[in-house]
Order: sequence, then structure tokens, then C-alpha cells
Amino acid sequence: MVVNKEAHQYQAGASGNELVDSNRSTDVNDCAADTSQWETHRSGSVLMRGSMIPEQTPDHALLSAADASCRILATSTARMNGENQEAVQSSYGSRDADHPISVRDVKDWRHSDPWRVLRIQSEFVEGFDALADLGASLCVFGSARIKQDKPEYRQAMRMGQLAAQNGVTVITGGGPGIMEAANRGAAEAGGVSVGLGIELPHEDGLNQWVNLGMNFRYFFVRKMMFVKYSSALIVCPGGFGTLDEMFEILTLVQTGKTSPKPVVLFDTVYWKGLFDWARGPMLERGLIDENDLKKVHFTDDPEEAVRFAIDGMNR
Repeated sequence: MVVNKEAHQYQAGASGNELVDSNRSTDVNDCAADTSQWETHRSGSVLMRGSMIPEQTPDHALLSAADASCRILATSTARMNGENQEAVQSSYGSRDADHPISVRDVKDWRHSDPWRVLRIQSEFVEGFDALADLGASLCVFGSARIKQDKPEYRQAMRMGQLAAQNGVTVITGGGPGIMEAANRGAAEAGGVSVGLGIELPHEDGLNQWVNLGMNFRYFFVRKMMFVKYSSALIVCPGGFGTLDEMFEILTLVQTGKTSPKPVVLFDTVYWKGLFDWARGPMLERGLIDENDLKKVHFTDDPEEAVRFAIDGMNR
């Protein structure tokens, strides 16, 4: 999918380290955008709103009838496993159009491991296609439990706003709390606001401030998209999920599996205990190196967080 980035080009400040700031309000009651008026378009699991809807969508004519698709998939699986084609026809239905595959056969095959592999593959393909043209992107991690009246919400909203004003795409997990705040700041500033959600029983789906979004079934595919398409990261206070995402990035950078990228930890008091422990037992026992601890930057200022992240994209 081609993203229209004419209005969202990355801008370096005049001195190379200044942020574009239109002084737009971050008061949660001062909404600059009415998302209820946004047109919504879906392409598979990809959601697009407002200006992110492409003028032309891909042709889905390659999708065949369900019976024919199942026959092809079943036959391909049998060939990979060296099975007799007659056995395939017996198990999954005749190739004759007068003898369609039964619903039970389709369900049985859908829940087999070969189908699971194809489903995983399809998530990778859809993600790569939807996000390929994002350009410079700032990923903001943080808790889904932060309410709108909390300072952390307004601070994350400010980060999203500053990033968008400087032509940087904002990526979050697409949920409520910190994620919603960063998406909201970006959307109200007219930027590209990306949400990469996850299918969970207790989740309501992507927040209303996402204008390019996708819901994933598999955590590891979603993580891959965070790593591949983020140019920098700001990690706000959060729980196990936030820690998991942060340590995934730090591990990949440490082992050279991904290129170095700026990582900002926002709220020094919140992160102090964890990194005091890292500087203590972990470092003292030789389980990490001093350089590993230098891969993160601590701050309590939203402007400094975004400035450090954007400056790091140019290094």
C-alpha cells in the first residue's frame, strides 16, 4: 500500500536538533479532530481511516471460491508430505464440482499445522504491505491502563503531537491508555497514526485515533512489525507487555539482530528500580556489559524524549 506522505515528510530543525512545535494544545478536552467523521476502509485485517485510505485498493479477484481453495491447499499439503492424491480427494472431497468439500473437512484442515503456517505467513505479508512506505517512525510503548485524566496521558499525547509536527510517523500497539494518547497527539496534528493491535478476548480493538491500523493474531508477528518499522522508541511506564516489548528491542540490538536505534525511557522514577537492579546484580555478575546500559536514555520531558529520538534517527 502506498502512503501519501506529502504532508508528513520528516523535517530536521533549523539547527539540526530543534523540534517543529506549533504549540497545539494537549488538553484532552480540546479536540482538534472529530474522528467520528472519518471514513473507514478495511483491506483484510488492515484498517485505514481518513487521509490514509488509498485512492485505489489492490484487486482481490485472485481470491477463489472456498471449495476450490481448500482443494488446492489440501493437495499442496499432500504433495509436501508425499501422500497419494487419491487419499487427498478421499479426505477433503472430490475434485468434481458436483462433490464439494464438507464443512467438517474444511474446519479440520483449518485447524491443522499447515493451515496455521499459512495464516502466519498471511499476517507477515499483510503487515509488510501495509507498513512498507511509512518512512521515519517513532514507536511509543506504554500501559493500556493509563486514564485520560492522568499526567502520563497528556505527556504521551504531547510526544505524538511533536513527532507528527516533525514529519515522523507514530506507531503504537493501538490500544487505550498511553497508546491512545500518542495516537491522538499524532492524529490531531495531522500526522500518520499507526496502531498495531493484538486479538485478545478483553480488548475492544484499535483506538479511534488510529488512521492506519492492523490487528494481529500472533504476538511474534506484531513484534516483528514494531522492530522492522520503528526508527526510534520511547518507552513509557507500563506492565509486563511493555517490559516484554522493551527487552525484545534491547536484546535484538545487543545481539546485532537489528540495527541500533535510539531507545528513550520516559519517567526516570518509574524506571529507576529496574535499572538499579540491572546496574547491580546483573552487571556485577558479568551477565551484561556496561555498554548494554548505555543503549537507553532517561528523561522526564516529552520534548527531550522526542528530540533525542529524532536526532538518533540521523546518526
